[in-house]
Amino acid sequence: MFRGFLMKNFFMRCKECKTPEREEKKMGNGLWKSVADNVVFVLVCVGIAAALFMIAYGAEKYAQKRAGITERILTTRKITMIGLFSALAVILHILDFPILFLAPGFYKLDFSEIPALVGAFAFGPVAGVMIEFCKILLKLIIKGTSTAFVGDLANFVIGCSLVLPASIIYMLKKTKKVAVVSCLAGSLLMTVFGTAFNAVYLLPAFSNLFGMPMEAIIAAGAEINGNIHNVTSFVIFAVAPINIIKSAAASGVTLLIYKPLSPILKNTAPVMGQKHVGEVQKPDSV
Repeated sequence: MFRGFLMKNFFMRCKECKTPEREEKKMGNGLWKSVADNVVFVLVCVGIAAALFMIAYGAEKYAQKRAGITERILTTRKITMIGLFSALAVILHILDFPILFLAPGFYKLDFSEIPALVGAFAFGPVAGVMIEFCKILLKLIIKGTSTAFVGDLANFVIGCSLVLPASIIYMLKKTKKVAVVSCLAGSLLMTVFGTAFNAVYLLPAFSNLFGMPMEAIIAAGAEINGNIHNVTSFVIFAVAPINIIKSAAASGVTLLIYKPLSPILKNTAPVMGQKHVGEVQKPDSV
């Protein structure tokens, strides 16, 4: 979401001072150089990823204990499926596009949460978080980062704010009604959390890392939407609509395709609710 925005503004700043060092940055930093330049922020990203994984692991372990399941959370087959869903997610993540009638053109929308949510419904919240993480890792390996990892952290954390609660709720009772409730709850949390996280942490982090005044960011939004005049209105009118569309699309597609896919997925890898590895699992009722 931040990638196009940061690249546009970064190129504008480079025009003012084209030193060799700035020219190198304009052409795009390598991944390891980006890590070295932003090591503190990278450590924050790793810490947040670890915390989300632990939350998912604890919730899934609790559900397994309650259901009397003793198998490992990450089996070989499940890891294979996580890899496949991560590959689909990174393709959708790279194929992002602007929504010019809702937000400035440098904001991009992608639907990479669809594979993550489907995978989380099939294999549990740990799988969902890992798909989100692997998606970002693959994107960094393929394209690097043009946002000093700010946009990458945003995509991962805000994606998990949809996938994690939705999959935890659905894991407790796998019915169509609960699936709808879980998607609604995840979408609401993604919208509220994503909006607040942008205002409190992501936008200030971007402003600090790139040395760009917050006023310049707000002005860029105001050019598209006259209602934007401060950080609060920026995230409400520019960020929240994108999160609503993204979460609604991911939830809607998941609810439509998961039931037909469920028999195939159940025959591919063990999932929550399967007490014995050799037991044939019935497709979820969603």
